[in-house]
Amino acid sequence: MRKNTSQTMKRAQRLPVILIGEGLLVGASAGLVVMFYRIALTFAGQWMNAVLRWMKGDVLRTALWFAALLVMALLVGRLVKWEPMISGSGIPQVEGEVLGKLKQNWKKVLPAKFAGGFLCLLGGLSLGREGPSIQLGAMSGQGVARLLDRGRTEERYLMTCGASAGLAAAFHAPLAGMMFSIEEIHKGFSVSILVSVMTSSVTADYICSHIMGLDPVFQFQLEYMLPQNYYWMLLVLGVILGVLGAFYNKMMLLAQKLYKKPGFLNETGRLIIAFMAAGVMAVLMPSVLGSGGDLIVDLTGGGLVLGAAVLTFVMKFLFSAVSFGSGAPGGIFFPLLVLGALIGGIFAMAGVELFGLDPIYINNFVLLAMAGYFTAIVRAPITGIILLFEMSGSVSQMLSLAVVSVAAYITATLLKSEPIYESLLNRILEGQNTEAKEKTSAGGQKVLSEFVIMGGSALEGKKVMEIDWPGNCLLVALERDGKELIPKGKTLLQAGDRLTVITDEREAGYIHDKMENLCYTSI
Repeated sequence: MRKNTSQTMKRAQRLPVILIGEGLLVGASAGLVVMFYRIALTFAGQWMNAVLRWMKGDVLRTALWFAALLVMALLVGRLVKWEPMISGSGIPQVEGEVLGKLKQNWKKVLPAKFAGGFLCLLGGLSLGREGPSIQLGAMSGQGVARLLDRGRTEERYLMTCGASAGLAAAFHAPLAGMMFSIEEIHKGFSVSILVSVMTSSVTADYICSHIMGLDPVFQFQLEYMLPQNYYWMLLVLGVILGVLGAFYNKMMLLAQKLYKKPGFLNETGRLIIAFMAAGVMAVLMPSVLGSGGDLIVDLTGGGLVLGAAVLTFVMKFLFSAVSFGSGAPGGIFFPLLVLGALIGGIFAMAGVELFGLDPIYINNFVLLAMAGYFTAIVRAPITGIILLFEMSGSVSQMLSLAVVSVAAYITATLLKSEPIYESLLNRILEGQNTEAKEKTSAGGQKVLSEFVIMGGSALEGKKVMEIDWPGNCLLVALERDGKELIPKGKTLLQAGDRLTVITDEREAGYIHDKMENLCYTSI
């Protein structure tokens, strides 16, 4: 059923209350889906390790495993051809749809992403569960919205709720799930979205942790707070992480570009290379297979010396580029945290040798570098800080986490490195052919979007009638200091005003970009 302007506006008045109940439903649905996904990946990791023990040193068994990897690559290739939106992390696809630039079909994405992610982790590709979990959660939210026959505005809210629930269930990190979905996916803040996302995130975390336990993802302990006389090292580490984060983004995009050279390889051919590389790593360096959680255990437990840590970092980095660049269904979230941990461990071990750093603080630098590396790559510092303290169960490192994250953020920004998920979304949009774009723009439902006027922006101090508003959008509401005003031509706009505009869904992505420029920049 089409949602016209009148229906959309009437429902928007009750939306904050409605979204709380729907957020609870989405949280439960997404929590269950992601919990089963986590269980499936746990079995995938256990079976892969059993295969590695079974084939160790045996040529025939190794050949059989390579044959199995080839079959898995062919199966994943079929899944990607059947539903191209499962390729890669899944986070850019969710972000693109919430912004009105892409469309996904939850009925196809859910089973295909679930099966594809399972096969990739079973094969040992260096991919994570977080991107798929966020996409699975968002598609659960879309499914709830479609089954309840909600409009596109409400559907996008519920997809944001589902994305939050997916990350919360994947990492036992409800606050990080909430912040990531607002900071990275929805790219906007309002009371309506905050409360509903919080409800969804907590619900999913409760369901998942009730079944799988309350233990944090990282089990190492930080026994001591880092003394402030070592904080100069945090600034140096932050700069290093910023540089390496920018390099990571560049290399991941380059890997995608090399795989997708015209006439070079199709979807299945790219995946065969990645799965065969996993087979080679299974023989030469099995520690870099999978998402890499065991590497953090070895690193924090003292099982890696400096030289071994450097070699592991290089191999894990290259293998991650080969795995992710192929377009395999899997995320970069957890593998990049592992790479960050290795950078922190290498930096701290070098600090012990060169600057007399007390070895008891090595684990502190491991944790701090994960947050800094995440911030440099994703450019979501608040999410990075909250995520790491939730995943480690330690709240004593907040100040040092902030120092490293800010230094890494500034460095990556000065190097003009774009956030990885925005770059990946742009790649997807560039790859859309004309037919797909026409299909994406099909529709006609009305969509409400909210924007906050920032100080110094093009709208501050201007009258509504003086603004060159984007075509095909209508300013329908203005909220100031918690009170709703009726926007008129002579209404003077101020910093902090919350604007609500309505447009057709086919124009939503274009309108979003134009309104962001007006509200957030001086141009």
